[in-house]
Amino acid sequence: MPGKVRAFCPGHISGYFKPVFTGDPATTGSLGAGVVIDEGVTVVATPDRSPAVRIVRKDLHGTILESRDGSAPVESLMEKMGVGSRIVTECHLPIGAGFGLSAAALMASALALNALHDLGLSRRECAGLAHETEVLHRTGLGDVAACQAGGRDCRTGPGIPGEIHRDRDADLHLVAVTFSALPSPTVLTSAESLERITRAFPGRCPGSPEEFFTLSRQFAEASGLITPPVRKALSLCDAKEIPASMTMLGNGVFAMGDRAGKVLSGLGEAFSLGVAGEGVRILEVQE
Repeated sequence: MPGKVRAFCPGHISGYFKPVFTGDPATTGSLGAGVVIDEGVTVVATPDRSPAVRIVRKDLHGTILESRDGSAPVESLMEKMGVGSRIVTECHLPIGAGFGLSAAALMASALALNALHDLGLSRRECAGLAHETEVLHRTGLGDVAACQAGGRDCRTGPGIPGEIHRDRDADLHLVAVTFSALPSPTVLTSAESLERITRAFPGRCPGSPEEFFTLSRQFAEASGLITPPVRKALSLCDAKEIPASMTMLGNGVFAMGDRAGKVLSGLGEAFSLGVAGEGVRILEVQE
């Protein structure tokens, strides 16, 4: 058994989505469009007799901004995989802010645990376990599927088996700002919210980054999810004719282009993001 496995999974910003509930976590998921971003979650897995999880968020200089012990989804994943290990997750972006970090943590953990314990699971099987865990804990519906590869994604089928169209858009630059956490379970367990979201879903894939932002903004407006600070940020972007929408699901805004940084930085810490060139992957196996 290796002494340590390190894995990375990119995060994901969803612009619009439609939940699909089948009664089976494997085929439950969402349709929709988003962007796989170059920031995400790094996981370090080491052998341990019992499951232990530590979540750490650092700034770009390595200073710890927040940390806590325990993660019900990751612990549930370990139980599902039948292993006990110590997992440390690290990220730079805020947690619970619509960046798909719960999915990234689960997917990177599944891949790392598979390698650490030599379980012999395929990447698709690891993704299936991570997706089912996310669905059961209501932390997301489509992010695990999206982060299997990079690019701007459009999911036309739910779950890991669902078809995903990807545009590589390597030059697409995004800027995001977040105001507070908006826990996904709050929305994903509300029948009223889910009904509005379903009605707002545009039902097609965007043909360009510009159309992606147009459809995302229309969805945000019709879904009823826009909060007062998000409305303020969107209005400022509108005044400068900067394409922008709400991060789904998160109390924040993402916008397109370099000019967005100047506008959004006045409202909080602005995160500069690129499009991920690849998806989840093992970074290191140490004997």
